Order: sequence, then C-alpha cells, then structure tokens
Amino acid sequence: MNVTAHIVVPDAGEAAPWYASAFDAREVARIPLPGGPPLTVELRIGDSPLHVGSEFPELGILAPGTIGGTATVLQIETEDADALWARALAAGAESRHELADAFWGERHGQLGDPFGHRWNIAQRLREVPDEEIARAAAEIFG
Repeated sequence: MNVTAHIVVPDAGEAAPWYASAFDAREVARIPLPGGPPLTVELRIGDSPLHVGSEFPELGILAPGTIGGTATVLQIETEDADALWARALAAGAESRHELADAFWGERHGQLGDPFGHRWNIAQRLREVPDEEIARAAAEIFG
C-alpha cells in the first residue's frame, strides 16, 4: 500500500514547469484535454510521485486559491535543505517559516508555492530522543 499526493492547481500544464524549476521535479506522464489545461501531470520529486491536477470548478475540483487556502503541507526531505530552499525561492516560492535548525533534529522551513500549496523543506541533522523533543515542544507550545 502507498500514499501518493494529488494536488489541484489552476492549470497543471503551467504548474509542472514551476515544480521542475523549484524542486527539480521531472514529468512522467500527462493527460491532455482538447482546448484547455491538461487533466493531470504526473511528476516525480526524487523517488516520490506527485499528481498535479488542473482545477475544474464545475466538477468541484478546486485549487487552494479558490477555497481560500489549504491545511495540507507536503514535505520534501533532502540532503541539502539550504540549496533546495534557495532554488525554490529563486523560482518564486514565498517563505512562510524561515529555514532553521529545529529542536526535533532537522534543518526545516516552510514555503508557499504560487498555486497556494505549502511545502516543508527538511534535512535530517541528528537523531533526537522522543523525550527531548517532547520537553522542547512543551517549552515552546505549552
């Protein structure tokens, strides 16, 4: 069993090149439709599939901008968070939470893409015991 993300954007054909530029995504497949945006574009970011679907409001298929945002965050785990962060910002991503070393042992930050989706960029720095993470979280959020 697997889970594959399927996100909706206004036009999957316009979004696919942005994801390639920002996250080194590569296109695997595309389902074109006559006279409009593609139904979906299948991408791969590293080994992970990402299906990017075009918005079709008349069918209830809506992008974050249409519904006023998203509660979902996708995470990219990388060997070089700083390089990927810089690449995404150069492509037009917006910093939501600055990239920094986090108490749970990752270099971590959150970006917003031009299509309303949120992306965590994470790089494992060290293993942190659960008790230490819980203590730090309680100090910050408690």
